[in-house]
Amino acid sequence: MNISGIIGYPITPFNNDQGVDFDKLRIVIDTLLTAKVDAIAALGSAGEAAYLSQTEWENIASYTVKYVAGRVPVVIGIAELTTEQALKRATYAHSIGADVIMLSPFSYYKLNDDEIYAHYQSVSDATPLPIMIYNNPATCGVDMSPQFMLKMVNNIKNAVMIKESTGDIQRMHKIYKLSNGEVPFFNGCNHMALEALNAGAVGWCTAAPCLIGDQPKQLLAAVKSGNSSKAKELFYQQYDFLEFIVKSGLAAAVKSGFALQGVDVGDPRKPLLPLSVSEQARLKGVLLNLDALC
Repeated sequence: MNISGIIGYPITPFNNDQGVDFDKLRIVIDTLLTAKVDAIAALGSAGEAAYLSQTEWENIASYTVKYVAGRVPVVIGIAELTTEQALKRATYAHSIGADVIMLSPFSYYKLNDDEIYAHYQSVSDATPLPIMIYNNPATCGVDMSPQFMLKMVNNIKNAVMIKESTGDIQRMHKIYKLSNGEVPFFNGCNHMALEALNAGAVGWCTAAPCLIGDQPKQLLAAVKSGNSSKAKELFYQQYDFLEFIVKSGLAAAVKSGFALQGVDVGDPRKPLLPLSVSEQARLKGVLLNLDALC
């Protein structure tokens, strides 16, 4: 499956007992669909996937696929220390009808290229689902070069697209140049959205539509239509918000934003902490500037 456009990332709502609140998850997914996202990616960093139990992870994955019900493709994020656990989650994602898996190697020991390659190859052998290679060294401790990721796309059957999140625009230029524009890649760095889309990214992976509706989709549309002045205007309108949610932590920022909009989705799971009072006030200000508060 080829996907492109805005891939929306839901947070994981928790109730007062810190259990997953599926009624609120439905509201989060509806919010993303109303924002006209082109796909939904469950269980990414915004969804606090690293802080969930196996049962919680599986329940969220299956609920998301079932509730979205084919309205847009569903991507399931997988970032595991062991290949064995990644295989279990990949095969589970396939069994529940997910459309794509977003796979990032997670590291305690520093992994070499052979180990990373074998990790992706093993997952590809275990499921027919398309794999998005996800490079996010800030959270996973593994940094894959454009050349290495393209090698995997060229040689591993189901590795078909890349999500690049280092914040280095030259990585995207390199992916585009070395692949002659033929390998689809996504921007995973919110405050680089305009540069990335202009560099040939086929889409933008972001939790921003949770709070600011279809404004990211408007930016994408302006770039695709060649309206550079409109794209620049839209991007700089969103810039303070995009920078804020990254610097303050996606889960905490988006959950605080939902609360400001009247939807209590709980606090992030410890050791993550909710935004401070001053951070909440700043978020309220940037949301007001984007007409994202009533």
